[in-house]
Amino acid sequence: MSDLSGASWRKSSRSGTEGACVEVADNLPGVVGVRDSKDAAGPALVFAPASWSAFVQSLRAEALS
Repeated sequence: MSDLSGASWRKSSRSGTEGACVEVADNLPGVVGVRDSKDAAGPALVFAPASWSAFVQSLRAEALS
C-alpha cells in the first residue's frame, strides 16, 4: 500500500460543477494517486507514473481523432 499522506490533490481545470470528477496527485515519487472528488477521505487508486502517463496520452490522442 502506498502512503498518500503528502499528496497534493488537484482537479482538472475543465471539471464541471456537477461534482462527478476525479482528483489526481502526481507529486509523490513513484506513484500517481487518483480518487473520487466527492469522497476525499475514501479510497484512492495508485498507478505507476508511466502507466498513468500512457493512459492520459491515449485519452488525448482519442480526443484529437
